[in-house]
Amino acid sequence: MDDRVTDKQVLYAGTKVNLELHHLVDGEGRKHKRELVVHPGAAVILPVLPDGRIMMIKTYRYAVGEHLLELPAGTIDPGETPINCAGRELMEETGYIAGKLTRIGSFYSSPGVMTEKMHAYLATELLPHAGEKDVGEQIELQPMKFEEALRMVIEGDIVDAKTITTLLLFQAKRKAGH
Repeated sequence: MDDRVTDKQVLYAGTKVNLELHHLVDGEGRKHKRELVVHPGAAVILPVLPDGRIMMIKTYRYAVGEHLLELPAGTIDPGETPINCAGRELMEETGYIAGKLTRIGSFYSSPGVMTEKMHAYLATELLPHAGEKDVGEQIELQPMKFEEALRMVIEGDIVDAKTITTLLLFQAKRKAGH
């Protein structure tokens, strides 16, 4: 049975996320609370270069204090569609424009505490484009074979959840003939 919200408190309102405390009542009248990170959603992109390799990026993630190997991704801006976000983030993070963006699927990044829904896209027919990177991003392009990326997932060298999910979802769909 679904809980009923009796009150919401915004504990922090940021530029990308809000931290909210929700006061709830369950179907039996019991009261409890949930802390939520409210996020507008994001797009993750699997770019395929003309030679068949995929374009990964290596970027420093302050939250975990590590450089991570990831697929390009970013937060959906207000009024922006997921597919437009995918195209924008691809250009900002890799310097490529996609001639074609195809939906791979969607998934929640951490539904126990976060509302963020990730929208994964395959980017093909890539063309180089000189764009401007976001302030504060230090990105190193890392083209590689798809099979190499899968090996790195298995060996624990790729630890970013959105990247792992997108690579495995794409592989499963490809094997199923989708």
